[in-house]
Amino acid sequence: MERTILHCDLNNFFASVECLYEPKLKEVPMAVCGSSENRHGIVLAKNEIAKKYGIITAEAVWQARKKCPALVIVPPHFDRYYKYSMLVSEIYERFTDMVEPFGIDESWLDVTNSMHLFGSGKEIADSIREIIRNELGLTVSVGVSFNKIFAKLGSDYKKPDATTVISRENYKEIVYPMKVSDLLFVGKSSVVVLDKLCIKTIGQLAEYNKKVLSDKLGKMGEMIHDYANGIDNSPVEFAHSERMVKSVGNGMTFKRNLVGLEDISTGVLALSDSVATRLRRHGLKCQGVQVTIKDPKFKSISRQKKLPTPTHLSKEISDIAIEIIKASWNLKASIRMLTITGINLAPENCSEQLCLFDEADNKQRNKQEKIEKAIDSIRQRYGKSSISFGSNVDNDLGIDIGSTDDEE
Repeated sequence: MERTILHCDLNNFFASVECLYEPKLKEVPMAVCGSSENRHGIVLAKNEIAKKYGIITAEAVWQARKKCPALVIVPPHFDRYYKYSMLVSEIYERFTDMVEPFGIDESWLDVTNSMHLFGSGKEIADSIREIIRNELGLTVSVGVSFNKIFAKLGSDYKKPDATTVISRENYKEIVYPMKVSDLLFVGKSSVVVLDKLCIKTIGQLAEYNKKVLSDKLGKMGEMIHDYANGIDNSPVEFAHSERMVKSVGNGMTFKRNLVGLEDISTGVLALSDSVATRLRRHGLKCQGVQVTIKDPKFKSISRQKKLPTPTHLSKEISDIAIEIIKASWNLKASIRMLTITGINLAPENCSEQLCLFDEADNKQRNKQEKIEKAIDSIRQRYGKSSISFGSNVDNDLGIDIGSTDDEE
């Protein structure tokens, strides 16, 4: 039996939620922006009126104001967005228990086994749209298809508050004219390669020689070629499968006690590297960091701190861990055991919508992410001990290169 997959994408989510709390915002061009007092702040979301001025997500606030001087800037309220995200998920689960979040405002639903109760995929999509609109005052665009990739293309096809069905009969008509960059997992670097091959549309990608794509892009080339041709058998996860994972942490009793900031930094960096590696492996980011310290008398303390934006980077995890230790521990006191834990986990793509860093910070984060993912690739190919931080080499703390990537 062929699957019926829905992809639901809440329209202008952050901005729409803000309008629920302040209805007058519906009548003016408005945008939810991070660091609005800073000219480098970015647009996180905008309403339909602002969209007509050409304002786009992730552009700088000063650029948005240049397009629309009357733009009303609203600071983000993430507690509100989380609340409504959960309320929307509860509505999805009235129709199926196979609900896979993709960020805070998007989800895939597998309704294959629900159609005998609720009707066709399109009928279920229309029912979901009506319920969300009536009960929550929000709108959602829904794509209906036979796989996850095309369902997402469907939700992007027509906005706001629309249902688009992409079937085996019509997918070439709808999908093939789309820009190749619209296809999930085709990033900027892939677009550059594809552009050199004169591949501009998904249709051109689908018809291109798969072996050449493999030579140019490796397994990624083969995968996106399959996606363009409607080949995607990846399952929709059960609604609460990701929520079972609450944290990712690693702890170590050192060969000798840690004393002083240099020792502590060495231990923290090694453990943070392990935590970050596992987060990336599982496609997760942490929204907070917890540090547990045990002294030679086996007395322990545990402290935690929320991160400004979700992360899976060892540098950001270690930096916040050091902040916690400096604020809560006498650096002259000995540490027998140290545990670093990433807490409040979320899908790794969530930070694309929650990022409040300015443009310079974003460039630095992207650079750091490339470095750490390159390290992942080297370790995957040549082993965990193939590359490490200089502080881990020939240390007398019992930290072996590559040994800290084990779970607690």
